[in-house]
Amino acid sequence: MTEPNHEGRKMISDAVERRQSRREKWEREVERSLWKNLSMMGALGWLVVTPTLIGVFAGRWLDASLETGVTFSGALTFLGACLGFWLAWKRMNEE
Repeated sequence: MTEPNHEGRKMISDAVERRQSRREKWEREVERSLWKNLSMMGALGWLVVTPTLIGVFAGRWLDASLETGVTFSGALTFLGACLGFWLAWKRMNEE
């Protein structure tokens, strides 16, 4: 029987060290629970929906007041949705 060469031992020890470091990192940075993830999705949804609805209602009110058709409704709905997506993106990158 021959002994494995030093390269083989080195590769095995490197693999064991990588696995241990990954496990330690996983234990340090525990993933959020299912409920926290669901609540985050709900919060992100409201961050998008609220500015969009404000844009819709403000645009409809301006269109009715100024008799401009759907000009302000479309523009403010779009701006509200953009603001909402920007807020959600900013919130996601915080955590």
